[in-house]
Amino acid sequence: MTTLAEIAKRLLESGKVKCVLGYEKGTLPLRSRPVFIRKPEDASKLIFDSFCENNLATYLPKRAEKTAVVAKGCDARSIVALAKEKQIAKENLYVIGVVCGGVVDKKKIEDMLGQEPILSAEDKGDSITVTTRKGSKEFKKSEVLRENCAVCEFKTPVAYDELVGEKIEEGKFPDKYQAVSQFETQPSEKRWEKFVGESAKCIRCYACRQACPMCYCPRCFVDESAPKWIDTGQDESDVQIFQLVRALHLAGRCTDCGACVSACPMGVDIRNLLQRLEKSVLDKFGHRVGVSPDEPMPLTAYTLEDKLDTVIE
Repeated sequence: MTTLAEIAKRLLESGKVKCVLGYEKGTLPLRSRPVFIRKPEDASKLIFDSFCENNLATYLPKRAEKTAVVAKGCDARSIVALAKEKQIAKENLYVIGVVCGGVVDKKKIEDMLGQEPILSAEDKGDSITVTTRKGSKEFKKSEVLRENCAVCEFKTPVAYDELVGEKIEEGKFPDKYQAVSQFETQPSEKRWEKFVGESAKCIRCYACRQACPMCYCPRCFVDESAPKWIDTGQDESDVQIFQLVRALHLAGRCTDCGACVSACPMGVDIRNLLQRLEKSVLDKFGHRVGVSPDEPMPLTAYTLEDKLDTVIE
């Protein structure tokens, strides 16, 4: 089977691309990091494992040089969505799809270990071995996956120029929105209380915005001074407005890649809100983000056949 390094070296040597964007071993346990490879001899740095949490589509808008990008399922869907929104020139892009079994949740493992510092970690396929000063401990990979990865239906990318790994037959997840459905059954006061509790953790560092491939605006609404939408401080209502408006801006555009949750240093998780919007778009428009390159984005296009009652509740 052809490896990532072999593909990258071939593409660079042939001049088909000027740069390969992928992952290399990180300096921190449980975290591989993005890398830009421009020399064929550096292609051996490329890896792909369960620690590759970054959505590399974030780095693609406005790139002028011909670039090859390593893309797992959610990354590939983001690439499709960005191309539809004219943020990526497809002729300047070569997608190396990778079959992904899911990314581990670093915070889950840290919680299980308590305060014990992690010295190293190894991906063994179905398990993750973590070493601390007290010794090694093995975790079942399925038990420490990120929540979005546990219900992912696109382990094999939907669009690519070349694929690494054996295709995984997609499973059916009728209960993907189970948590959202349960959340909806709660009284509005309880739902608001949950949101207020999560948004109260926010320190307005905007790590979520920077990690999200679909947050590409040159100037975010929170940075506008004319008109000024909200203040930049920690006022409770301003923080809530930031979280709510950002979520609404992602309606029909979010691929549930989990980048925002992973990037947040405070553990803010409004994924149930984002999933509710995803479910609404699916129910109302039958649209799944980044699955069909030819299908228009539901909230940026219209036809004469659109129903007047087709709105997000």
